[in-house]
Amino acid sequence: MKDGLDNKATGAKGQTIHSLLAAAHALEAKVDATLADAGLSAPKLAVLSVLAAATEPLALGELADRLSCVRSNVTQMIDRLEADGLVRRVPDAADRRLVKAEITPRGRELEAAGAAAMAALESRFSRAVEAEDHSAVERMLRSIEEA
Repeated sequence: MKDGLDNKATGAKGQTIHSLLAAAHALEAKVDATLADAGLSAPKLAVLSVLAAATEPLALGELADRLSCVRSNVTQMIDRLEADGLVRRVPDAADRRLVKAEITPRGRELEAAGAAAMAALESRFSRAVEAEDHSAVERMLRSIEEA
């Protein structure tokens, strides 16, 4: 019995769902550990990646839209990234009421390190999984989206 669930009692479909959830948690822990080594978290890397790809500073509302999250979450994350020296707030030249965020040179360095760490993790994962298993995972993910 793991996590208080008796796998035999959940049946085949319940077992598949439970196994996928357990795998997702294990993968999330692996991602968290990988990014922690780079001095980041997954949410911080997501924000830095969007800002690094932008051609100009982004309004916090636009950043929230690109990250598919609420503005209050973005505001809190920008507060943390700004305190770490990875992002700075800049006024909008056209509308003084608007505040935009831009990535700093140090933020670009950490974003690149985080992206490289994630690419290395992806590469290790891909090498460890057979081609037919990749196809099976893709089919399972598609079935989850369709269910």
